[in-house]
Amino acid sequence: MKVIMLTSFGGPSCLQVQTLPDPVAGPGQVLVRVHAAGLNFAEIMARQGLYDGCPKPPVVLGYECAGVVEAVGPDVTSIAVGTRVMAMKNFGCWTDLLQTDADAVWPIPDSMSFEIAAAIPVTYITAYICLFDMGNLRPNQSLLVHMAAGGVGIAATQLARTVPNVRIFGTASAAKHQVVKENGVDVPIDYRTTDYAPIVQQETNNKGVDLILDPLGSEHFMKGYNLLAPLGRQISYGGSTFLNGQSRSLLHVASEWWKWKSIHPMRLMKDNRMVGGFFAGALASEKTILKRTVDAIIALYHEGKVKPVIDSVHQYENVNDAIDRIITRQNVGKVILTPNPPANK
Repeated sequence: MKVIMLTSFGGPSCLQVQTLPDPVAGPGQVLVRVHAAGLNFAEIMARQGLYDGCPKPPVVLGYECAGVVEAVGPDVTSIAVGTRVMAMKNFGCWTDLLQTDADAVWPIPDSMSFEIAAAIPVTYITAYICLFDMGNLRPNQSLLVHMAAGGVGIAATQLARTVPNVRIFGTASAAKHQVVKENGVDVPIDYRTTDYAPIVQQETNNKGVDLILDPLGSEHFMKGYNLLAPLGRQISYGGSTFLNGQSRSLLHVASEWWKWKSIHPMRLMKDNRMVGGFFAGALASEKTILKRTVDAIIALYHEGKVKPVIDSVHQYENVNDAIDRIITRQNVGKVILTPNPPANK
């Protein structure tokens, strides 16, 4: 099987396409012939040695993929060979033949491409749980989505639009404002030239917003907290500010970590606010939660209310070009990898 192997923590040269022996589906397992896999900040940070929970190299990265069930274990009856599925796993998805648990794959509609399916597990599960399970987003509330043109940002905006009269603020570079507005953002903010905090305060008459989804971390954690309305919630789900180019800078990481302040529970009580955190990798064993969430997302897809935006598709051999597209903030939507050769034109 073909894999993208992380040989050591570091820069682009640490990711290599290799060939390994094909796995076998054991009890409770399936083999999935992978056609598309997602790329997230998680894998980029893992390459640099900044991602908690990443196994020590050598390791095959990749949290999500989509393909066709090629084999099932001797006791598997829940899913059949030939079923088109998407999958989520704590690394190992950057391959062309995935071995995983049968209850960690979910059937996809015939109308859904493998690229679209591979863009769903991490981004839409993250957005759905942060918005609804943890964020309790309700009608007539306001929402601040950072990185609104990214995979989770687009997913969060689409999902928030299923709730009546939600006003959405979204940070994105000016070149992406038209796209995020078409996706549902009411107030786009160019974070490169403008401080988003005064704009949010002005637009809300200094009340603040009801919910913030924060993938940035560092100083933005407290900055966001201070923008919360009474009974407001802030959900942290990443620390993208730790990234500073293709290779790790320990000085930069230390600086950003120092800026990430903590909040005492007594202050939360006094301010009538809530903070929470979400880590998709820690939910890998919570199959009931994941299935419930995926079922809800697929239902919304059938209703035409959500659909991932695919920024670009890259062969496994060009994985570092794909990573560079995210690090340099060029992408609009999800960046996808594929083990398949380019189609003949």
